[in-house]
Amino acid sequence: MVASGAALAQVVAIDVGHDAAHPGAMGAYGQPEFEYNRALAGVVDAQLRRAGWITTRIQDTGAGMPLEARVPRAVAAGAALLVSIHHDSVQPRYLESAQREGGERFRGYSLFVSRQNAQPEASLACARAVGAALQGAGFVPTVHHAEPIEGENRPWADAALGVYFYDGLRVLRTAPMPALLVEAGVIAHRDEARAAAHPAYQERFAAALARGLDACRPPPQNPPQASECPKRAPGNHLRPAASELARGSTALQP
Repeated sequence: MVASGAALAQVVAIDVGHDAAHPGAMGAYGQPEFEYNRALAGVVDAQLRRAGWITTRIQDTGAGMPLEARVPRAVAAGAALLVSIHHDSVQPRYLESAQREGGERFRGYSLFVSRQNAQPEASLACARAVGAALQGAGFVPTVHHAEPIEGENRPWADAALGVYFYDGLRVLRTAPMPALLVEAGVIAHRDEARAAAHPAYQERFAAALARGLDACRPPPQNPPQASECPKRAPGNHLRPAASELARGSTALQP
């Protein structure tokens, strides 16, 4: 879908999870999560621009950036929406089991929102829309974050669409605009780590993510009269979730 006209233009901040000094989870073939995140974020950026969004990428150079600096960067860019791109892993007990038994237990995407976000309903609506779009593209959610074990036990926001509540995530919690965190796949799983490094997978995932986020975009409106121009906070006018209506980098390849 290609938008036309400045009336549709909205800024979305794409937060690239982690950095070179703190690269996140380790993939099954030795590639750190940050490399997966940066590659996918680039494809997501291109997809969103094609859909008519204005994009700003946060932390894609590898240089360190503390979590507390990320939301101010999104605010300075005028972002109406913040999306944090990550890839997933499992608890150490399962990594040890996988090495022992030669298998993996969990794979799939997951989405996180914070109930402490300034706009929790809009954040959840966007996450549901993204979950619906991902499932429409053939992706399935992972359920392991809901397990009642140490390090997990995240409450479901929408189990059918793979959306969890996670109030402890600083970027989501402190953002003044709707915000969601996307775990694009479990890279501790060997098949999923291989797939997530492939450009075709990245394009399919990014296209679905862009379709979901498009449901969060305000509809075009006629410019109001000068006397009817209240100041609006970014992202205050998101549409309901789509569910309520029914890297490209080859360097990662193992």
